[in-house]
Amino acid sequence: MMGERTGVQEALFYEFSLERHVPAGHLVRAIDRFVDLSGIRAHLKPFYSETGRPSIDPELMIRMLLVGYCFGIRSERRLCEEVHLNLAYRWFCRLGLDGRVPDHSTFSKNRHGRFRDSDLLRHLFETVLQRCIGEGLVGGEGFAVDASLIKAEASRQKGVEGKAGLSPEAAGRAVEEYLAVLDDAAFGAATEVTPKFLSPADPAARWTGAHGGQAFFAYSTNYLIDVENAIIVDVEATTAIRQAEVLAAKRMIERSIDRFDLYPARLMGDSAYGSAEMLAWLVYEHGIEPHVPVFDKSERRDGTFSRADFTYDREADAYVCPAGKLLRQRQKLYRTPKPLVDEDGMMRYRASKLDCDACALKPRCCPTTPARKIPRSIHEGARDMARAIAGTDAYVTSRRQRKKVEMLFAHLKRILKLDRLRLRGPNGARDEFHLAATAQNLRKLAKLLPSAPQISPA
Repeated sequence: MMGERTGVQEALFYEFSLERHVPAGHLVRAIDRFVDLSGIRAHLKPFYSETGRPSIDPELMIRMLLVGYCFGIRSERRLCEEVHLNLAYRWFCRLGLDGRVPDHSTFSKNRHGRFRDSDLLRHLFETVLQRCIGEGLVGGEGFAVDASLIKAEASRQKGVEGKAGLSPEAAGRAVEEYLAVLDDAAFGAATEVTPKFLSPADPAARWTGAHGGQAFFAYSTNYLIDVENAIIVDVEATTAIRQAEVLAAKRMIERSIDRFDLYPARLMGDSAYGSAEMLAWLVYEHGIEPHVPVFDKSERRDGTFSRADFTYDREADAYVCPAGKLLRQRQKLYRTPKPLVDEDGMMRYRASKLDCDACALKPRCCPTTPARKIPRSIHEGARDMARAIAGTDAYVTSRRQRKKVEMLFAHLKRILKLDRLRLRGPNGARDEFHLAATAQNLRKLAKLLPSAPQISPA
């Protein structure tokens, strides 16, 4: 029998508790336990005037931004609508039932002003990271580093030739930020190579075809994570080239040491971090084991002997060729000795022309040159250490653990929907990457430290 409501009459008074209407297993309840914004007022106080009308509560704006990044709400206009309608979001933002949601334009005004001037979003990220450390989720034993390309808010069809540069009339906040980072080694000074195209809307974004398909303008988000629980220890925004990503790795490691006293015993990364200079920096300056494949292009593909076929004699400081002859740094005596190390940090070991002329292996060694030369980096000791580590069982484990940082990038793009930036300029990229990393750490805290089940009174 079909039921029908009869005599429906509105009550004169309602008793409504927002607390009871938010499910116990909702994500906002899980992350709310770890959101401590008690210090942001003191952090922002120097950037507010002592007179005038009261501003929008900065804690409210931060809570709303966390909702947006935790739940993949990319538009601030839509975020305001969702917070207005969703009871769980209202509860998390401490708005109650009748609290007024600020206009979406308020976020832009504060982001370009007080939030960036005070580096608030960096402060927020480090506050959540400190909570992770306090809860024992960061071991500090093994770190992994990697970078991922994020498309910039710039149309690939509207790029201009890189050699032509920007027009003198180009103006805007993104252009000003681009000019400000021209000398920054993480952006403009990372390479002397002129990009093929520049975006007038966001000139700091780098034109790249690294994904193999259509080229696009992009930034790189760089993560340094603790592999024990995949907690993001640091995040850095750079231009989308390898040299800048290596610099970001150094900055993040030094910052984790200086600010949180985290000294990793080993660092895991791909071959982009396997240059001789990077390996030497890890081994000699910080005593970190490089669980990184060595970036080495010495393997020959024309059938002749590669550098690996020559044995280095450390005591004699010479290479021994397959025929048993020595290759030394200097075979001739000069009135004015030439430097043994070139500007790229490479030493050249040369065989004697007399030995090579009489050698039966010359067609397989140096068929087109009078004598064989072997380059050796001044940081070859660190490279040898990385090669030795690559043959251990610990290295196999590290290669498996390193995938955790790639999983975080997949989560960033698929779940948090950050596959394309919404803000422009280097500062916009930093803001988005800091908020996204904060959201990922909060979600990780909620997952690893579930709240105790609530027992209703009898």
